[in-house]
Amino acid sequence: MIAMTTATLTSKGQITIPKEIREQLLLHAGDKLDFSLTEAGDVLLRPVTRRVDEVFGRLRKPGQPALTPAEMDVAIHQQMKKSAT
Repeated sequence: MIAMTTATLTSKGQITIPKEIREQLLLHAGDKLDFSLTEAGDVLLRPVTRRVDEVFGRLRKPGQPALTPAEMDVAIHQQMKKSAT
């Protein structure tokens, strides 16, 4: 799905990224973003890739039991099998 929204540039050169875009990119306060200008004049906005220790625990949901690395591997492999079929 392609999202298209507008934002207003402030006198200080700041914008608020619309909620729909923040949610799609899993952005949170303090996240870093890269802006690139293409030859066609389009601007690309990309979240900066983070190290695992910077996002550790972000995906945990309240009440969800913690998984061991081995349990995570099993879940990943199961999901990959589902996606392949």
